[in-house]
Amino acid sequence: MSAEIDFYELLEVERSADDKTIKSSFRRLAMRFHPDKNPGDESAEARFKQINAAYAVLSDPQKRAAYDRYGHAAFQQGGPGAGGGGFGGGAEFGDLGDIFETIFGGAFGGGGRQQARRGADLRYDMEITLEDAFHGKTTEISVEVSQKCEPCGGSGATPGTSARRCNMCGGHGKVRAQQGFFMVERACPTCHGRGEVIESPCRSCRGEGRVDAAQRLEVQVPPGVDNGTRIRLAGKGEAGPFGAPPGDLYIFLHVKAHKVFERDGTTLMTRAPISFTTAALGGTIELPGLDGAKHVIEIPAGIQSGKQLRKRGAGMPVLQGRGAGDLVIEIHVETPTKLSARQRELLREFQGSETGDESPQTKGFFDRIRDAWNDLTE
Repeated sequence: MSAEIDFYELLEVERSADDKTIKSSFRRLAMRFHPDKNPGDESAEARFKQINAAYAVLSDPQKRAAYDRYGHAAFQQGGPGAGGGGFGGGAEFGDLGDIFETIFGGAFGGGGRQQARRGADLRYDMEITLEDAFHGKTTEISVEVSQKCEPCGGSGATPGTSARRCNMCGGHGKVRAQQGFFMVERACPTCHGRGEVIESPCRSCRGEGRVDAAQRLEVQVPPGVDNGTRIRLAGKGEAGPFGAPPGDLYIFLHVKAHKVFERDGTTLMTRAPISFTTAALGGTIELPGLDGAKHVIEIPAGIQSGKQLRKRGAGMPVLQGRGAGDLVIEIHVETPTKLSARQRELLREFQGSETGDESPQTKGFFDRIRDAWNDLTE
């Protein structure tokens, strides 16, 4: 190749061109002058080698800097860029697939063997009580999961032996095949992309490097968890193939319905029926909390059904925080359905002494009804 030909002219770009422009121009020219597209054309083959050499320099920041400063002399014997075979060796493309590999960064070729992938993450659903969610708990579970084979250490090979490089793909894990104008790359059918072949598989795992076995694990449920809370056990998922790292195990919590309390975040709620005398005169009721304590609730005189009373700090604890929510009691006044003769007598006496002021809502409602009726009849 003549040393007088400027590399930028060969690639048909300006000296200020960026890497993207240089690569794009090289791609266009390489496709144009590739020997496969110009069989028997020696001039096209020579031009292809020239643009190949030019791109090998201009695509490398250090070589390009040396070329910009010293020109071709930078790569002559003893020059600051000399070494690595100059322009003639190592940079030539054997076929069109090599062009794609250089242009697209290995998407169509090379790239080495397939990396051992991490093991899969697993899910375990655990049901707990509301009391468990309140206090927290430590429990043990058993999970059937793939684990690293101990005899072979996860390699898949019989102890004392090792895998050999795959002859089909040369250890790359991938093979190429020409399909028309394009070079297609796929996983090696012999080693399945691993790049290695196990000639003497481990008897325990049959060459997989992992075996299915029950795994007993301790799970710590913190106070304050709720439905859908997820606990992650790192590295307790499925073992990766051939000694690759394991995945994680995720514990999804499901809180069972409670007989007394309902939950809304950190708030506990319940409905408490009271007698109509307690509602009228006031009093107290006791509720057992999830904390084991008895909570005394003061009932104000004249309370109505649907009224909510609140006990601060008697709700669910804050997950991974301080404090707790509230306990909310919704009052429902129960009308007696069974009365003794004496009770009926007392109630009639009370009814006879009513003036209407004892039940202002009732009096006000019927006053409005009467006014509306009078308006219609006038």
